[in-house]
Amino acid sequence: MDTPEEPWAATRTPSSRPTSQKSGRSVRSARSPPSSRTTEETPLLVNDERDDDEEDTDEEPPARTSLLQSLRQSMPWLSGGKTSFWKKRWPSILALVLLFILVIIILVGFLAAERIEEYAMQAANFKPTKLALDSMTDHGVRVQVEGDFSMDASKVKKQSVRNFGRFGTWIAREAETGPTDVDVYLPEYGNILVGTAKVPGIKVNIRNGHTTHVSFFADVEPGSFDGLRNVANDWIEGRLGQIRIKGKASVPLKSGLINLSKQSIEDSIVFQGNKLPTLPQYDITKLNLREAKDGHKGMGADVSLVVTNDFPVQITLPPVAVDVLVDGCQPSDKHIMVGTAETAELRVEPQTDLEVNVTGRVEKLPDSLIKVCPDSAKSPLDSFLNNYMQGQDATIYINCCKFPDPSTPGWARDLLKDITVPVPFAGRDMGNLIKNFSMANVHFYFPEMFAEPGTPEASPKISAVVKVDIGLPKEMNFPLDVSGVKADADIYYHKKKLGRMNIDKWQQAKSTRIDAHGKEGPSLLVESDIVKAPVEILDDDLFSEVVQALILTGKPVMMDIKAAVSVGVDTPMGKFAIREIPAEGVVPVKPIGAGNGDGSGKPMGSLNVKVGNLSIIDTSPTSVTVQSLVNFTNPSNYSTTIPYFDIKFLVNGTALGHATVKDTVVHPGNNTNLRMTAVYDPFTSGGPAGKAMGQEFLSQYISRYNVSITLQTHKGSIPAQPAFGAVLSQFPYTVPFPRVSGPKPPSDGDDPDDPDKDDDSQKFIRGATMHLISSTAVFSIGSPFSSTTMYITNMNATSYYEGQPAGQITSDLPFAVPPGLSESPRLPVDWDFGSIGYGAIKKAIGGTLKLSAFAHVGIRIGQWREQVWFQGGQIGAHVRL
Repeated sequence: MDTPEEPWAATRTPSSRPTSQKSGRSVRSARSPPSSRTTEETPLLVNDERDDDEEDTDEEPPARTSLLQSLRQSMPWLSGGKTSFWKKRWPSILALVLLFILVIIILVGFLAAERIEEYAMQAANFKPTKLALDSMTDHGVRVQVEGDFSMDASKVKKQSVRNFGRFGTWIAREAETGPTDVDVYLPEYGNILVGTAKVPGIKVNIRNGHTTHVSFFADVEPGSFDGLRNVANDWIEGRLGQIRIKGKASVPLKSGLINLSKQSIEDSIVFQGNKLPTLPQYDITKLNLREAKDGHKGMGADVSLVVTNDFPVQITLPPVAVDVLVDGCQPSDKHIMVGTAETAELRVEPQTDLEVNVTGRVEKLPDSLIKVCPDSAKSPLDSFLNNYMQGQDATIYINCCKFPDPSTPGWARDLLKDITVPVPFAGRDMGNLIKNFSMANVHFYFPEMFAEPGTPEASPKISAVVKVDIGLPKEMNFPLDVSGVKADADIYYHKKKLGRMNIDKWQQAKSTRIDAHGKEGPSLLVESDIVKAPVEILDDDLFSEVVQALILTGKPVMMDIKAAVSVGVDTPMGKFAIREIPAEGVVPVKPIGAGNGDGSGKPMGSLNVKVGNLSIIDTSPTSVTVQSLVNFTNPSNYSTTIPYFDIKFLVNGTALGHATVKDTVVHPGNNTNLRMTAVYDPFTSGGPAGKAMGQEFLSQYISRYNVSITLQTHKGSIPAQPAFGAVLSQFPYTVPFPRVSGPKPPSDGDDPDDPDKDDDSQKFIRGATMHLISSTAVFSIGSPFSSTTMYITNMNATSYYEGQPAGQITSDLPFAVPPGLSESPRLPVDWDFGSIGYGAIKKAIGGTLKLSAFAHVGIRIGQWREQVWFQGGQIGAHVRL
């Protein structure tokens, strides 16, 4: 008979007989004029094909008219001959005509069978407009089918078949089937029975161009459940290249009053893989993650989605519950169940998008979901969340089906059980979730002195209290506490990769949820104490730019952080870790200097260096090793632990020695009594030029000139990080050389013994006593050393009063200068008698006056010897006889 023409462009197998459908209920078909519809009891499908047949009218057909005209011309008695002849011959003529018609009918019936079948195969056209599930029965479903049936002769290839078919169907006008059982098989799957449809009788107009709207109810019973599940799984997993469906039926057929008995019909349709229907598209319009309700444990989810429905199907689906699964570690692993989801009863309308509301629940995450996969740093949950948060499609699996409604027939449960459908879960690119990133109580750790360069132990480390304000998606409406974090972060400056910070051990953390306010959505404030996280510098040139910006500009430097963050969370589903969540943020690094971080104030600020309690711990012929206590102000907001740090000091670009600090902790603000060791060795450091510069430097210093030294790092400043010292060496820092306060420790407050005060108490030569009769002088000397005795080996000095010479001391007699205050022995003085200076001294007998002096002095400390000059002004001198 006819075969439905589906929108998937199925290909028929030409060797089979026409396919028919079984029926259980008949519908009438009425004749209709050309280009009009023949309507059954219930409307269904439409086909506006042009009718090239003529209508049934009171006029005779042209063929019949032409035949009569020819008979009248050749046998005039038929139309106007003698009445007596007609009356005599009419019985013979009538018998001849009946015999002629009978022969024609016999010939048509004998010759037409194959041509009519071929015509019907090619011309029949059925377009379904509605397929509705009327009800579910104990053995299957009752469906309503509506559609339009028509015959289209233009689709017939052979002209002879086309003409004969049009002529035969024009005579027959209508065809009617009786109730029929249609069995559907899958030949490639062992010829399994897909199902049986009980189709009622159907009457259709079979004339070319006429459309019959048919509507009927059919009872469909499924066949082999196992076979159907195999086909479904092959289709879901993409293994179904094509599928051939074969239908068989024994159809009672008649046309008008003529009963054509039962016709055995068998036909096949082949669907190619690219023509098979696919899972419908969907769009998630609402996603709400919340704590479970109604006394249940775990987390709940409310999802609303719109499903695209392009099929002419109407069906009411009962409430359904499914299991939701995700991939395991390997594609071959068994899927991991995450939770369940349920839908209420759904009514599907033909070619109408469907809004579906789904309620899900996750009570507890299984260990296999949160356990790290072998040879990987991620768990299956990590992989799923990472794909989702980066906007990539993740895949979830729906394991069908459970029916909460007990009235759902058992065959539906048996048919759909254990069918797993992969569903793409559209990801959401969450962008930068970090709203704010700050670090407080920053503490740097220099590497240990003996750490091997290039090893993890050689990396500087950082400890800090990190505060991260994370913007939460509006869908997250459940309690979430962060108990630990770790991260692998890349650090960028001006979009170039500067370094890496690897926090590979779990750090304790706490979190506080901040509710939405104004235009700001909800967020989670996470605080974590990061302890000794190693920082690896990858670009030394870029690092030098950062240091320069921090030291010279006095402004914050913005560092971009791109990290893979792992967090330990406590949720309604339990405690577990989510690893390698992508995160980005900006960290402002405050400048190393004074001001408010806005560029105000002097770069590097005021160090206010004060040195005291000098002691000589070693000497050599060219060097002196001095140990001292140092007070200074750290202008930055960072503290530092320094196991070992060495720095050169230079004067006018010439190296004079180096200073070292060990096992020292530097805090922001004032730092007091930090022990430092300095090696003064200008000859070894700078050669003969260094020795000459050293003499000049010492001479100016003891003469209380304003002298400065330059501090500069070098490759050995941090032995484990030679590149670090080399980079910093590009930024030498010049500071005024601090005054030595004397043997007692320096203080931080306003001290009368402040070495920066220009008074006699802080000078190397504190005062003098002149004895005129004996022509000698005794000097009061304040040694800067706390435990070392210094020796003056020789002296050639001249004293002045208001620029006029008064006397000269020349002595090669060494004398000791012990720690603290002491007096020199009486040194011989050659007075410049008659000079203005000597006259002023005589006038001051019994009193005091201010003298100045210039001297060349030899100094010895241990093995080290040096010749310096000294120029002193406003020395208080007592004059005695």
